[in-house]
Amino acid sequence: MPNCKICTLYSGSRGNCAYISAGGANILIDAGKSAKALCSALKEINVDIDSIDAIFITHEHRDHTSALRTLSHKHSIPIYILLPSAEIFYGLKDEKLCNCLNIKLGDSFEVDVKGLHVKAFPTPHDSRAAVGYRLTFSEDGEKYSIGYATDTGHVTDAMRANLTGCFAAVIESNHDLDMLREGPYPVELKERIRSKRGHLSNVDCAAFATLLCASGTRHLLLAHLSEENNLPDLAYNETFCAIADESVDLKVALQDETVWLIGGKEV
Repeated sequence: MPNCKICTLYSGSRGNCAYISAGGANILIDAGKSAKALCSALKEINVDIDSIDAIFITHEHRDHTSALRTLSHKHSIPIYILLPSAEIFYGLKDEKLCNCLNIKLGDSFEVDVKGLHVKAFPTPHDSRAAVGYRLTFSEDGEKYSIGYATDTGHVTDAMRANLTGCFAAVIESNHDLDMLREGPYPVELKERIRSKRGHLSNVDCAAFATLLCASGTRHLLLAHLSEENNLPDLAYNETFCAIADESVDLKVALQDETVWLIGGKEV
């Protein structure tokens, strides 16, 4: 087991943020909820916000960025975000994000943060620009990769290529198809969620998880569950039955609780 830590601080429609420590770097993926809530969640796992080396944003939707403006003005943390997503923070009074030192054009980029190589790749979602991440680091002469992809309407070739072979991965298991169909959402919203630029269902997540585990993934965290259209047990059971491998460490991220995939509160 390489020396790394992976934890979702919270995950779901009201806010998303994950803490990853690997290769000598401490990073966050996404910064939803408020800056106060984010810093408080970090404090619960004994991590100081000023120890964070970089923040990587998947896309501009508020449940992934609502803490970003405050964080960018109060803390000197480099922020990596695609330009189309960053433009939502550009106001008439030049109220841009601070510390956006590496805004990239296009739909992908690669950057090194200390000993962690971060590659962004495009993901299908109804946003200005959306990406997932493959994080690669070396330890004792071996290379290890962590995959991260949520808010994906369907599984693409880019997702397969970038998450295959990761020893650990965080992927979306957003909704149960029956709960979504019978739930209270208007038809238009249901269609958006089910679309190829919406969110990944438990069934599609389970199929993707089977592919990843066959390629060597041993630690898998199911994330971005819908509070209205899913239940942790439904998401877990769908993937557990599909992979049929008790040696895989399978966990489900929660909306209001930290969930460790690798590591623990001793950090």
